[in-house]
Amino acid sequence: MNICFYAPFKPLGHRNPSGDLVTASGLYQHLSGRGHTVRIASALRTRWIFWKPWLIPLYLRERQRIARRFARLNTDIWFTFHSYYKGPDILGPFAARRLGIPYVIFQGVYATKRRKKIMTWPGFVLNKLALTAARHVFVNKQVDFTNLQRLLPARRVTYVAPGIYPDQFCFDRAAREKMRHRWKVGDQPVIVSAAMFRPDVKSQGLIWMIRACSRLQQQGRHFQLVIAGDGSQRSQLEQLAAAHLPGRVRFVGKLPRKKMHQFYSAGDVFVFPGIGESLGMVYLEAQSCGLPVVALNNAGIPEVVKDQHTGLLTPMLETGPFIRAVDALLSNDNLRQKMGRAAQSYVREKHDLKQNYRKVDDVLRRIVQSRK
Repeated sequence: MNICFYAPFKPLGHRNPSGDLVTASGLYQHLSGRGHTVRIASALRTRWIFWKPWLIPLYLRERQRIARRFARLNTDIWFTFHSYYKGPDILGPFAARRLGIPYVIFQGVYATKRRKKIMTWPGFVLNKLALTAARHVFVNKQVDFTNLQRLLPARRVTYVAPGIYPDQFCFDRAAREKMRHRWKVGDQPVIVSAAMFRPDVKSQGLIWMIRACSRLQQQGRHFQLVIAGDGSQRSQLEQLAAAHLPGRVRFVGKLPRKKMHQFYSAGDVFVFPGIGESLGMVYLEAQSCGLPVVALNNAGIPEVVKDQHTGLLTPMLETGPFIRAVDALLSNDNLRQKMGRAAQSYVREKHDLKQNYRKVDDVLRRIVQSRK
């Protein structure tokens, strides 16, 4: 198939990493790896574009450029990654109609609460137009699967479990020994965590976690906390760690994704609260490397962590249960290792994208073949 690929919220190659960008890149690579010709349709970013009238001329030029370019390329289908109120796809429906090709969306989101506020109403309307124009919508969250069936017939919506490529995240014993030696942690249990240090729920989660771990230390538990990531809040986080966990926190900076398996391998437990976390690829990556997880039981986390089996999920922002969950895994080698092995198996059985994306291939082929 010849596929037009478009990511309106965050184009491929964007400088700020995120779970969405990882998923979009993985989809692009998967489709290309299946022998399809995948072309990037546009780099136009539509984030809050409805409140940026100065971008309208650029949008109109992109429409014309796409219509001219892809009319000559015998394109079979338009594939948009992620359309929602904040970054609605306003190019795809027009381009697909102009080119006479089917239009599909992966990770379409429909939330009627967005129509109730003036700030988000325009995005809600534009996103609804995109969703209803789509021949098919794929989702990787159960809540989106349920919500979309209020708008579209069930036959036009497919759930695809979120995932990673487990072969890229395997336990590395040599890296574990090397990194633990570098960190000078000795035989102490090591908690690892990873997030971007943005001034939002990512940093709020790290702040809450550091304070919670401080209480765990006060109870006599010995451990080291190692955090990967970087961003504008790093200085604030370092100061907080120095005040609450002096000598027990190491910040290792932003690591390339291809080296994250080494980082996870050096830890014993992966801990990150995940306040309002949509899904959280880090949970799947850590589990794939054999680490049990401790996180808050909210948003999309239960879709990627099996509570009491591959990790422990605790009530939202309740410090006591969270501390007890971390302590249970730090103090019980058998439990930690049992959950770590279960985590590896779970990711490979339920969250391997090589298997999960076969659904996407099958649906795309049926849609294209139905036109012939």
